[in-house]
Amino acid sequence: MSKEKTVERSAIVLAGGFSSRFGQDKGVLALADKPLLRHVVDTIDPVVDETVVVTNSQERVTKYAKITRSDVRFAVDVCESRSPLVGALTGFGVAHGKYSVLLPFDTPFVSCEVVSLLFELCVSRAAVIPRWPNEHIEPLHAVYQTEQALEAAKSAVAEEKMDVRAMIDKLRGVRYVSTLVIQQLDPELRTFFNINTPADLERATVIVKARKRK
Repeated sequence: MSKEKTVERSAIVLAGGFSSRFGQDKGVLALADKPLLRHVVDTIDPVVDETVVVTNSQERVTKYAKITRSDVRFAVDVCESRSPLVGALTGFGVAHGKYSVLLPFDTPFVSCEVVSLLFELCVSRAAVIPRWPNEHIEPLHAVYQTEQALEAAKSAVAEEKMDVRAMIDKLRGVRYVSTLVIQQLDPELRTFFNINTPADLERATVIVKARKRK
């Protein structure tokens, strides 16, 4: 990673999933006449200095480049794996930001206010990760100190531990922020809403229409 280009905040959008329940690439799937990937990329643009989309093939890079802004950067997974950890490792390796937010490409209602809060809380920390009252964490909606996360991800993958939590276990200085706090900015916690099935897409369409009526 070239430190000559270091900026403060990067967004790493993980778009390496196989979309098996849809039978088509979710990244180009239309929600309210706009590709799903674009919803995420456009929403977070005001609060980051750069956006990197990580996917699993050059073919998908070519496809996604046609539906996103020209300043969005792309990277292909450093090795073949269905694990989001490989996508995270790839993203941390090319991101220029001191801090990086990890986000899935199928979360169209991510809140830029929530992302901004996570960045603010991550100063002098290895990571800031949302945590639910039942102790479930959201490692793919979290902000990481890029260099520390890169080394932790490399170590986890080298040990063939392919869960993102294996990377987190190697970090020192992780801060967890309750979803109850996040709810003050995102009352319905739609930041964490993933579109995994056609039914999810239908629900998302209803949400978009309701927002337009307000």
